[in-house]
Amino acid sequence: MNRLVKLYARPRLKSPVLLAAWPGISNVAIIVASYLERKLGFKRLGEIQASHFFDPIGVIVRDNVVEAPSFPQSRFSYWKNQAGSSDIILFIGEQQPAAKGYELANSVLEVGMRFSIKRVYTFAAALTRIHHTEQPRAWAVATSREVAEDLGRYNLMQKRNLQIAGLNGLMLGVAKERDIEGVCLLGEVPMYATKIQNPMAALAIIKALAGMLDIKIDLAELNQLANETREGMKRAAAEAMGEYIDYFTEPIWEQDEEDEEEED
Repeated sequence: MNRLVKLYARPRLKSPVLLAAWPGISNVAIIVASYLERKLGFKRLGEIQASHFFDPIGVIVRDNVVEAPSFPQSRFSYWKNQAGSSDIILFIGEQQPAAKGYELANSVLEVGMRFSIKRVYTFAAALTRIHHTEQPRAWAVATSREVAEDLGRYNLMQKRNLQIAGLNGLMLGVAKERDIEGVCLLGEVPMYATKIQNPMAALAIIKALAGMLDIKIDLAELNQLANETREGMKRAAAEAMGEYIDYFTEPIWEQDEEDEEEED
């Protein structure tokens, strides 16, 4: 086992798959992973030594006492899927490192290989011309043509050419190097709203993933959050449009007053 990895349990898992997520555009991947972790009741499996990948740039002081340096968590958990054919190993990285991303991806994959995973799943945002009032769709890419064709039966959108930035993309490249199947599920995000958390896109991904892995999960809370976010984006857009109109237009009665003054 990689010296950077510490395991706290060695469960017997049934044909496991590995889900891996790091922060990215609209925080889609982390919303997906965190929701699954919380709703399905994953159990602690292990962690990666974060100090190898991150350099603290300061410390926290509480009541005049300096605390020890803290690092972003990079943790593993597992869940036994009683209803489906595959158990799940979940990795969540709280932050993407500025360097050594390739080494981190390999360390994560080595844990999966320790449990003989058959496939890796990552998640990301697909930037499209979708409007924030529309229902986002789930897209999918894979590490081989065979897997990509297999995804067709789940009614997932496919796009020939794109780039998946960061570790949510690099993880698939590392899986391909090691001849392990990899899939990235992407939720549509408006191109103008990349800095806003998007639970709508995360919901589309989880629905697709649940169908693929036979996962039974309560989506009521995420549905509510998606609806609230969509309404919030509508209000923000309406306010922005109002400010735009106020700034770049002039009421007609004010124009009349100016004309009268000039005539006098």
